[in-house]
Amino acid sequence: MYLTLLFVHSAVRWLVLLSLFYAVIRSYRGYHSQSSFTKTDHLVRHWTATIAHIQLMLGIVLYSQSALIKYFWNHFAEASKDLNTLFFGLIHLVLMLLAIVVITIGSAAAKRKTADSDKFKTMLIWFSIALIIIFIAIPWPFSPLANRPYFRSL
Repeated sequence: MYLTLLFVHSAVRWLVLLSLFYAVIRSYRGYHSQSSFTKTDHLVRHWTATIAHIQLMLGIVLYSQSALIKYFWNHFAEASKDLNTLFFGLIHLVLMLLAIVVITIGSAAAKRKTADSDKFKTMLIWFSIALIIIFIAIPWPFSPLANRPYFRSL
């Protein structure tokens, strides 16, 4: 089960990134062209947040099942000296939780704005911040903090 969760979590990250990137591009274009905030824009906002929350749930289950995380919390002083273990034990968790909070706040704030330009601007700012945080928190193959392949296999 753990390997399946790891695979799904790894795959869903691409949906999170694509949806966030699409939402940022769409909100940028809408804001700068003074477009109306359409039903499609609402759906993009909603589904971007929903996909991010699904990824969070997958990550929480994975976190609770990981042997590396269990080792990290049982041997905190020793484990936190290793950057890879510290990254997955704490840094990844904190940054991803922060990113989900930012997405949630941005989505809720955009939903409550009345002016279309304010909706686009709110989405653009909050989702862009979340995207940057997520880019930092992903264990890319080139990351100096911790690295993993672009795609995990079963």
